[in-house]
Amino acid sequence: MPLLGKAALAMWWEVAPGVRTEFEDWHSHEHFPERLSIPGFVRGSRWTGTMDVGSYFVMYELDAYGTLTSPHYLARLNHPTRWSIKMMPHHLGMVRSQCRVVESYGSAIARSMLTIRICPDDGRTELLRSRLRQLLGEIPSQAGLTGGHLLLTDTPNSGKTTEQKIRRSDAVADWIVLISGYDAHALRELTAHEFAAPMLVHAGATQEQTIGLYDLAYTMTAQDLRA
Repeated sequence: MPLLGKAALAMWWEVAPGVRTEFEDWHSHEHFPERLSIPGFVRGSRWTGTMDVGSYFVMYELDAYGTLTSPHYLARLNHPTRWSIKMMPHHLGMVRSQCRVVESYGSAIARSMLTIRICPDDGRTELLRSRLRQLLGEIPSQAGLTGGHLLLTDTPNSGKTTEQKIRRSDAVADWIVLISGYDAHALRELTAHEFAAPMLVHAGATQEQTIGLYDLAYTMTAQDLRA
């Protein structure tokens, strides 16, 4: 099954060692249920970094792009709980991208997730997208891998929310490649071959690339919450 919707929130950050236990408690028992109770939020997943200890990748899959500006979601962003107000400043180096899902093949959830943040080079956007479509379409049939997805950031003009003001400054990714699998070695191999930095540049990306490998820590769907 591909990503569960036409849009997504993709986020990366780090949390200092002394805060991680409380952060994961808050994120699992308050924040996930809060977000998954919003109409249009379908599934949330949290992943912990294997290359950088204390780093996280979090993704919310949304049924439609309009969910990003829905009154229910904006109300949550502008009226955080006391616990959220306490935890928001601990999201260090926050990268938060509101995205459209443009390519999705296979399954989104497995033990490991490779994330690659890239930008198309001038005049090579269509070339890059065509090449990624081909590569990602082949992912689900490869040993150790389960799914490949492409997200394009499309930030809605909804103003700065209370949560963003608490965090002070969020960076934004551009194009996001996600590859899931049950074999972390197979994902690492991709970064040495098909998705190596020089290969992505040849396909139409700039030199500016950020790669991360993460293990699944927790996932919840809206259906789980209702149950």
